[in-house]
Amino acid sequence: MAACSQGRAYPPGIIVVAVANAPSNFDPRIGSDEASQKIHQLLYNHLVRIDDNLQVVPELAETLTNPEPTRYVATIRRGVRFHDGRALTARDVAFTFGSLIDPAFASPRKGAYRLLASVRAVDDDTVEFILKEPFGSFPINLVMGIVPEGSTESLAQQPVGTGPYKFVSYAPDDRTVLESNTDYWQGAPVNDGLVLKVVPDETMRGLEIRKGSADLVVNDLAPDVIHTLLREGKVRIETRPGVDYAYLGFNLRDPLLADARVRQAIGFAINREAIVEYLRRGMATVASGIIPPLSWAFADDTFKFTYDPARARQLLDEAGYPDPDGDGPQARFRLTLKTSTSEVYRVQAAVIQRDLADAGIDLELRSMELATLFGDIISGNVQLYTLQWVGVTDPDMLRRVFHSREVSPAGVNRGHYISPKVDALLDRATQSTDDVERKGLFNEVQQIVARDAPYVGLWYKTNVVVFQPSLEGVTLSPTADYTFLRHVHRNP
Repeated sequence: MAACSQGRAYPPGIIVVAVANAPSNFDPRIGSDEASQKIHQLLYNHLVRIDDNLQVVPELAETLTNPEPTRYVATIRRGVRFHDGRALTARDVAFTFGSLIDPAFASPRKGAYRLLASVRAVDDDTVEFILKEPFGSFPINLVMGIVPEGSTESLAQQPVGTGPYKFVSYAPDDRTVLESNTDYWQGAPVNDGLVLKVVPDETMRGLEIRKGSADLVVNDLAPDVIHTLLREGKVRIETRPGVDYAYLGFNLRDPLLADARVRQAIGFAINREAIVEYLRRGMATVASGIIPPLSWAFADDTFKFTYDPARARQLLDEAGYPDPDGDGPQARFRLTLKTSTSEVYRVQAAVIQRDLADAGIDLELRSMELATLFGDIISGNVQLYTLQWVGVTDPDMLRRVFHSREVSPAGVNRGHYISPKVDALLDRATQSTDDVERKGLFNEVQQIVARDAPYVGLWYKTNVVVFQPSLEGVTLSPTADYTFLRHVHRNP
């Protein structure tokens, strides 16, 4: 990977990806941040993967069966080798998942395996998972990079997987260098390797693409930056509907927001179409609920908010908050919206502020660092807030976000939404292993939640990759994972 003479730091066979953040850990059992997970996708293979319909399908497993409600059996693919030449067996799979239920192993992912009682290698080709109770969404927890049996703490810095790329080097907060795995079981990558170059500043990432020192950026540029680059005619883009979900959240313990009519009024007052068209530059679609339309469990016949200021004002009147001076300047009441310091979110908050003013609601805006924002939301020190759920691929997300047992800080029901009927439906969906039954139950939950409005969905993100015109093989999945990079190459 010596320097070249044409302004690029790497030869043409190397693809340079500009990323916002450096990975925290190369061990897929530990590194849970987005930057680490993207690199895990290149270094490792999962036991199963998520396809374009957000269904769980085999990867290193040739088959995954559920012969009993609490028993799953995976048959392991033969002929797969780790980067050090070792053959993959069922023992590696059992070791990977066994460590995640080992009390002595520290991992932020352990919570996902609380219902896994045991895992064992039946023989070299077969792994058996035993659950403590039926859990229909368990297979998605098998989307986990498989590590070699006996892996130690060194895996965090010197990763060894079965993926399409091998680890070469890592310079903290600067770059990760990977070389192509010419013996990859699905066929060698068509490029010679990758450099994931850390460029924290969004404007600078745009400049890296403009001057050609980076080849592509995936979902790490603001719509305005992308629009400017396209107008200059120096780049190409590929888009794909995504699964990231931006929303306005409510604290239902607040006396004003405890009334569903007030929450619904806010939903009708916001011009979400304008946010998508102007702030997102069309690189999003208006959201109806946390489950994306791409999901097999999406309910397409749920209640949906439209932009209807008159309906918003009517609901506020019915809730007992009449406008004190008609079209005058006085507000019905005042609320506070907390958001991050991100420019995109601050501008979006200003638009929401203007829309709510038209309905007679005075909205105070407070922007803060993300850690502080999260702290306030978890502690309940908030009325309204805007956040984004990233990578919503499984309908069990409904349980995590809306079940009363998941109320923050124990879970991520941060708005303290409580509905006995929703709880009962989610409990049945969790226990069921019949996807037809689960879809019906999840559909009913989505219907109820849509009208109760503990969230107002704003938009689903459109995945966007911006890349140099000389590149071919650029595609995107709904989750915008990095696995497509093995197909990317430069025209001669």
